[in-house]
Amino acid sequence: MSKTNVRRMELNAAELEAPERREGERSEPDRSAGASNSAGARLGNSTSSFADSEVSAKAQRRRFTADYKRSIVEQADAGQDSGAIGELLRREGLYSSHLSTWRRQCRQGELAALAPKKRGRKLTLNPLVVENRKLLVANAGLSKRLENAELIIEVQKKLAALLGNPIPETKIDEESE
Repeated sequence: MSKTNVRRMELNAAELEAPERREGERSEPDRSAGASNSAGARLGNSTSSFADSEVSAKAQRRRFTADYKRSIVEQADAGQDSGAIGELLRREGLYSSHLSTWRRQCRQGELAALAPKKRGRKLTLNPLVVENRKLLVANAGLSKRLENAELIIEVQKKLAALLGNPIPETKIDEESE
């Protein structure tokens, strides 16, 4: 390689670095914090950290309590002068759709509408399953009452036998009932 070729290579390397810019002048390398090639890839060994970014890795939905919603609706209704509602919404970082939704919820029933609602698919049961559960509960209650009645009868028989007036045993046919 000749000396002129080496100088050209040194010159080309210097051209790849970000040139100095005047204040107020925008260019792609300044915005991306370094020189880049035509494909947008960075040149050189730059170690940039993405940990300082202001955007969180996963967006999280804001949740408003019923008391907060109620107080915002009351403040919006109390605002008399023009622009008071807009000022309230800007101060609290809310959208007008929040306010209209919360007002509608208040009209429908304040406590029920402003309570947190379970999200997702609603559970639907087969009517036969519901009836079966009711019958099982009723059957369990009747079985418990029968056990108590049989216990009381046994105590009465023993008491009658102790007093000298025994109650005769009678067999009940369970199949005929």
